[in-house]
Amino acid sequence: MTEYWESKYSNEGALWKFEPADSALIAAEMFRSENLQRLLIPGVGYGRNAKFFLDRHFEVTGIEISAAAIALARSNGMNFTIHHGSVTEMPFDEDQYDGIYCYALLHLLNKNERRRFLSSCYDQLGKNGLMIFVVATRELSLYGSGRYVSKDRYRLPDGLTVFFFDDESISAEFKKFGLIRLTDIKEPIKFADGYDPMPLKFVVCRKF
Repeated sequence: MTEYWESKYSNEGALWKFEPADSALIAAEMFRSENLQRLLIPGVGYGRNAKFFLDRHFEVTGIEISAAAIALARSNGMNFTIHHGSVTEMPFDEDQYDGIYCYALLHLLNKNERRRFLSSCYDQLGKNGLMIFVVATRELSLYGSGRYVSKDRYRLPDGLTVFFFDDESISAEFKKFGLIRLTDIKEPIKFADGYDPMPLKFVVCRKF
């Protein structure tokens, strides 16, 4: 995926602009209500959601596969720690985090990568910490389009390969990682007009 995202950010820049996802607002309230301060954001991109957390005085560390995205974050004044690399290569540090927020990334990995990534996140989550994942669902209009790869996984016309979750697959993949909440959300597309909100899954885990 490195080449895909390097090209995307190099050619299109801050393609989603800087207004945060609604799920980031929900996550921030959850973290704040439990006094969770130190956050890890895998797949941080150019910092669209990270900026929202930073502006609310959370301590943020990111992981990002694209050097172009990191350069965009820096050029827009975001100087928090960003590890350059794939989330499949975690950990990049030995820190424990109070919270993890991961938006629209997990479904881009294959089954073995997803398992390894979730395990790495859980290992870096402190006791009583929360990790929140926002993932693609079978309710998305893209489900079933493109080339079939395996059950619920398709290579889309834009070149990304996506796994579309449902409640059963989420329960199966997250059961070892403290799954406490699964919610259907409608995520508005804020960077463009005329699009319906995206149906996504909002998954919350706690490390007991």
